Amino acid sequence: MVEQHSVEYSPLIISEAGVSDYIALLKPRVMSLVVFTALVGLVIAPGHLHPVLAITSILCIAVGGGASGALNMWYERDVDALMTRTANRPIPRGRISSSEAAAFGITLAIFSVTTLGILVNWLAGALLAFTIFFYVVVYTMWLKRWTAQNIVIGGAAGALPPVVAWAAATGSLAPQPIILFLIIFLWTPPHFWALALFRSDDYARANIPMLPVVAGPDATRLQILLYTIVLVAVAISPWPLGYFGVAYGITSVLLGAGMLWFAVDVYRKRTGKPATQAARALFKFSLLYLFLLFAVLPLEAAANALMAMVW
Repeated sequence: MVEQHSVEYSPLIISEAGVSDYIALLKPRVMSLVVFTALVGLVIAPGHLHPVLAITSILCIAVGGGASGALNMWYERDVDALMTRTANRPIPRGRISSSEAAAFGITLAIFSVTTLGILVNWLAGALLAFTIFFYVVVYTMWLKRWTAQNIVIGGAAGALPPVVAWAAATGSLAPQPIILFLIIFLWTPPHFWALALFRSDDYARANIPMLPVVAGPDATRLQILLYTIVLVAVAISPWPLGYFGVAYGITSVLLGAGMLWFAVDVYRKRTGKPATQAARALFKFSLLYLFLLFAVLPLEAAANALMAMVW
């Protein structure tokens, strides 16, 4: 069991929050990834969704992601105050009270789910509700402080946006969005464990049982390498299976080779500055990997549509 810290923030404090503080509660960087992966899921889905409904779907998914971020910051206000990376967030700084953040997050969550359900379809609305619940309750409130597998299991929440978007476009599910889900799900551990390797002091100070803190950096490096191998194999598999085309296949092979190279480099370099640099390099490349891997899909879909029109 992880010992909890007792940093408290009174809900009665009147905040001096500005617009930028509320935007910070939404975790804009995380939201941008949510919007991007959801947009890819929406674009490559078969059929035609009215542009207004398509925009509504993406906005609702974005707002749902922001709601998750706000509720995450509300619950983690004590550990955020202890970590260098998060100490400047609005609640630890005293710009927004915990009760305001909770109310903001709950309002956004209800609005995004009900709007998506009523205006688009309830399968998408239910999946969005499950995504928010999983991130806030299962990951934030349960897994993150209690197990070193927090990122592994909790990564399911961050992997669901393209599934939600596909459901919004089609009213159903299919292998393609499940593949996208698996790619993000398997990408999450090596991405965040690379960050945890050079931020382990932060997590230790806050008593967050990230893998480098609990199992040590060497065990983390091995897990990063193993997950990367599985990730690369799964990411390439849609090409031979016929779900995605040649452009995706070539891109996945080249990017996969890069991910493996960086993961092996992290595994090999164990001490000092070279180890830190290797972990930082993998963290940065993993962002590029996911972006380019997903970006090629709508481009490939557009090229196929254009060729179909021409021929």
